[in-house]
Amino acid sequence: MMLFIGMALIVSVALAFLVSADVGALIGLEQHQFGQLVMLVAVLVLVAGGSFGRRMRFKEMFSGAILWVGIFGLAFVGYSFRTELEQYGTRFLSEFNPGSAYVSADGDTVRFRRSMGGSFLVAGDVNGGTVKFVFDTGATSVVLTVDDAKRAGIDLEKLRYNVPVSTANGEAKAAFVKIERIQVGNIERRNIDAFVAQAGRLDTSLLGMSFLQTLTSYTVTKDALELRD
Repeated sequence: MMLFIGMALIVSVALAFLVSADVGALIGLEQHQFGQLVMLVAVLVLVAGGSFGRRMRFKEMFSGAILWVGIFGLAFVGYSFRTELEQYGTRFLSEFNPGSAYVSADGDTVRFRRSMGGSFLVAGDVNGGTVKFVFDTGATSVVLTVDDAKRAGIDLEKLRYNVPVSTANGEAKAAFVKIERIQVGNIERRNIDAFVAQAGRLDTSLLGMSFLQTLTSYTVTKDALELRD
């Protein structure tokens, strides 16, 4: 009986809010969205109440109601601050997973943490394929491994390895390609000159100057790399 009274109270409060012209400004939701939210809470209370049994004592029912109110409150706060929570979550991930991008609130700066090996790993997207680069100002161009070129949808059969390049493994031959689209964080560039190194001559793709020179600036500190659109 108390359960249904509680539901009636929730619906009544919802209706009172819905007839108010200020409800949208009060909680940041449109009226129909708020109504749907309250009805969802009522259904959750009903389901939770049914699991307690018909002979539930008032104290147990009250505790259960408080629990569901708390769950609803956390969900509402999470929804209200979803943008901020997403930004902090991305930053937390970038701290513990080098290569993951942390995009600033204004969207103009992408930040990366230094890896355990001392280099800066940069997770990117090349023609829709996921590629992990090493930040390298010494490379005059973006250089892809054969595997990453394949992920980027580049036709390996048409490549001509006739350009000499220097890699960590020594001198090698590379094939010139044009990257249709490359994205790092929220920074996107199109028609970027690049090379594909011969198989086995490059361990990790290089994020070189053909991409870096299109940026407003980039900054390297002791533990962080910042790219500015």
